[in-house]
Amino acid sequence: MSFCDKIRSGKFIVTSEIGPPKGIDVSRVLENAELIKGRVDAVNVTDLQSSILRLGSLVVCHLLKNRGVEPILQMTCRDRNRLALQSDLLSAAVLGIENVLVLTGDYPSAGDHPEAKPVFDLGSVELLDVIKGLQAGFDMKGNLLKGTPKFCVGAVVNPGADPLEPEIIKMEKKIEAGALFFQTQAVYDIELFKKFLDASKHLKAAILAGIVLLKSAGMARHMNKNVAGVFVPEDLIKEMESAGDKSAKSIEMAARLIKELKPLCQGIHIMPIGWDRKVPLVLEAAGL
Repeated sequence: MSFCDKIRSGKFIVTSEIGPPKGIDVSRVLENAELIKGRVDAVNVTDLQSSILRLGSLVVCHLLKNRGVEPILQMTCRDRNRLALQSDLLSAAVLGIENVLVLTGDYPSAGDHPEAKPVFDLGSVELLDVIKGLQAGFDMKGNLLKGTPKFCVGAVVNPGADPLEPEIIKMEKKIEAGALFFQTQAVYDIELFKKFLDASKHLKAAILAGIVLLKSAGMARHMNKNVAGVFVPEDLIKEMESAGDKSAKSIEMAARLIKELKPLCQGIHIMPIGWDRKVPLVLEAAGL
């Protein structure tokens, strides 16, 4: 059963995430992928996450696909114009990569090449529309394609956005443009997530709640201060602060959140942010 078929069937979905290396040595990435092969439904491959130069998402997706791991190609609007975006999508289709997650992308000033010129030729909703057109057999200008690609398309949403209404309106536009699933920003506050679910209950799309592994109380406070829409409750911060073994506590906390979130939505998206080797431990602790 394909990833798209699983989403449409209503199956509970588990996805994780891998960041390509800063260089061409892919051994570690492939080792980490093997650890979760067959244990998750698909693996996101990030696209220059945080605007930091890395190996491209497309080639890593190709390597994972060849090893029996179902990849999700992340594609940001930050670095490519409409020509390059369409070309990379067609290239992905030729390589058999069908799953695509569309994002706007972080501004280059946040990364290690702050002088880089941002593109943002298209926004995320526009890119979703482009993908819909490609699947109908046409490019953005209405020119006929020789061969039609097939994609399973997803987008992102921030359930902690304040105000929330603009986020719901954007979700509606993304669904209309073809998004079948949404992976969310990190969720730590269950009650806040429930409010988001209530506000979006009229929408027909799979929602995968985001889980970011907390590494320290300092990381939690940094996210609260600097990451829009992310709120780590103080009791969780104190719990992490007092823990002797931060790694074990992070795994236990993530598993607990997953168990609470599982009855509420159609899936979980785990973002290890460098702690890739802990994902199997989280899955085991969460009973997934």
